Amino acid sequence: MNRLRVLLFPFAIIYGWVVTIRNFLYDKKWLGFTGVSYKKPIICVGNLSVGGTGKSPMIELLVSYLKDTHNLAVLSRGYGRKTKGYLQVEPNLPASQTGDEPLQFKQKFPSLSVAVCEDRKTGIEKLLPEADIILLDDAFQHRKVIPGFSILLTAFDELFYEDYFLPAGNLRESRKGASRADVIVVTKCPDKVSYARLQEIKFLLNLASHQKVYFSKIGYAATIFGVSESLPLAYLKDKSFTLVTGIANPDPLVLFLNEQGFSFTHKKYADHHRFSATEIAELKQDELIITTEKDYMRLQVPLGKYALYYLPIKTIILNKQEMFFKKTIEHAIGLMEG
Repeated sequence: MNRLRVLLFPFAIIYGWVVTIRNFLYDKKWLGFTGVSYKKPIICVGNLSVGGTGKSPMIELLVSYLKDTHNLAVLSRGYGRKTKGYLQVEPNLPASQTGDEPLQFKQKFPSLSVAVCEDRKTGIEKLLPEADIILLDDAFQHRKVIPGFSILLTAFDELFYEDYFLPAGNLRESRKGASRADVIVVTKCPDKVSYARLQEIKFLLNLASHQKVYFSKIGYAATIFGVSESLPLAYLKDKSFTLVTGIANPDPLVLFLNEQGFSFTHKKYADHHRFSATEIAELKQDELIITTEKDYMRLQVPLGKYALYYLPIKTIILNKQEMFFKKTIEHAIGLMEG
């Protein structure tokens, strides 16, 4: 633990006690701390920590599994939006009203029902009359709802069992909270990772008998997408461009682009950064901009000619386990529907 984290550790202890007491009350159902369960399948995707663990690509993977066989809906808080309450997301709405991830889901899957609501219970009850299955994005700490199935994500280079409470670390609840998960997915694994290392992580996760673990990595598309055209990634080979990121951890993307031998300048902003008119005007001066799909939701503004493209990513389940992962989801849905 570095010096700053040592200095912050007393505050982390206080925060940890508050969160632990809250979860204890929910576990015991005391003093009105109770959650609501539903007859239809509710699948939660979340994490124990702040920062990027790959929730959006995981939601998209689940959507790809289920969209053709179920009346599916995605419910998100809509982090960073300027609106309040329940809102049905439409593809032409600005990210400032919806949040970037929900807008990304709706634009990628136009027929998908996507909504935002900070109170997941209210959001679920508005979606349930039409939806057969609801995917909850980033709702692991929302104890007012008891999901039928929970997927907990933890990044390979920031495993939750090695972390500490905020602000000394990145945990927003105790490591023991992992016991509520049905599946744990270790995300953002490197391309080359030994079987021994994966087995070590599996051992240190200390899984309960009902839990399963899967490992995944980030997969990058071979195509970049703009407002009116798509281009092969190889188009960037002899170009100099600006990489713009406003995500929690852009390092894997930077590493990938460097491995491709591309020449670029990186402009890094904080996670969910809201670009000002001045910043966008400055970016507009760059000849070619590559960004993430999430950032693209906040940068696609009507400022005339804007050489802006995004590189999509997806979750890839490692070791030929995707079929088993998909079957795990389908089996859980069958049990919830039964």
